Amino acid sequence: MKRFLPLILFVFALTCFPTFAQKPTVKIYGWSSWDREHVSEDSLRAQLVTWKQHGLTGICMNCGFDLQKTARCAAIAHEVGLEYHAWAPTMLHGGKDSTWYTVNRWGQSAFVPQYRAYVDYYQTLDPHNPKVVAWLVEQYLQLASVPNVDYVQLDYIRYADVILAEGLWQKYQKRNPHEWRDAKGHVHEYPGADYCYCDACCADFKARTGIDIRAALAEGTDPATIPEWAQFRCDNITRLVDTICKTLHDKGFKVSADVFPGPGSYAEPMVRQQWSRWSCDLFFPMNYNDFYLQSARWVGQVTREAVRSTRRPVVSGLFICHDWRGRSTVTDPEGLGLSPKELKVAVRHSLRAGAVGFCLFTPDRMTEEHWRELEKAIGKIRKAKNF
Repeated sequence: MKRFLPLILFVFALTCFPTFAQKPTVKIYGWSSWDREHVSEDSLRAQLVTWKQHGLTGICMNCGFDLQKTARCAAIAHEVGLEYHAWAPTMLHGGKDSTWYTVNRWGQSAFVPQYRAYVDYYQTLDPHNPKVVAWLVEQYLQLASVPNVDYVQLDYIRYADVILAEGLWQKYQKRNPHEWRDAKGHVHEYPGADYCYCDACCADFKARTGIDIRAALAEGTDPATIPEWAQFRCDNITRLVDTICKTLHDKGFKVSADVFPGPGSYAEPMVRQQWSRWSCDLFFPMNYNDFYLQSARWVGQVTREAVRSTRRPVVSGLFICHDWRGRSTVTDPEGLGLSPKELKVAVRHSLRAGAVGFCLFTPDRMTEEHWRELEKAIGKIRKAKNF
């Protein structure tokens, strides 16, 4: 018995005092996609191996609802040793029945190309429509059933941006002429992206609240001043998410979700996401500071809000600037993002705020300088007693 005593004590120490033998775990994910027409499986595998060597613990791969493509990506990711999230847009799908699509405040359906807000792919489905809900639940159930899929990841699980992030106003001003801010500094909703005013939504809202939203609109009332109307749309998204989650959870599958920052500060007023009420297993707030004209330190502020709002783990989404040396000449805000030094700041503040990790959009935007600064940031974190 005596000769086994040191081993017993060592196992006891590992069990009761894991911090003595283990480094703090930081989850590092990447959002990516696979164009298999131009990138071979061997090239994809080599790319994932490289990212794994740089510290990634998981990959969120956008293959949509393509089950065959998902199966190959998931298998390769597991071969490499990465957790796999099957990342798929929820409310953006073309080719469905015209009644499945949202209708804006002006009575224009997102089914019609010239009426779509911001970009042509904003073919936004109506989360209140039971046929849409049933179809989406079935798609995610099939996706979750693919071997090696650890999570399905809900992306674009929201309405269109009724309030656009300020850093994007100028870019989309030409297509959607709208004065976002009035003389008093108040930001206004964009009617062309204010959904959904279809017959079913308006009738159900009236039945639930007694408010005729179309009559209020005809009388000149700003719908944004009716809190019940905003809550109705938030509830539509929440019910959809919870229906998907319950179906998948009942079969032992896990669900993650890409969401806007907040939720109270941005997600709820901008895209009707009260995601702290959702029953997902893991949240990925897209804390893209340049879109909001904010510094890298702001990432910590919204991460703290997110962590305090939910009992579920939070992964801070970070937008990377590939051409960070030439960013002064970049005119498209979606070409900006975090420089290597800013990445270190965003990572540090995210983890101090309580995030379990962070997700890079995208790993292939990372330069060698980014990877070096990331390694320094993680090294310091692992040496510290607390994040």
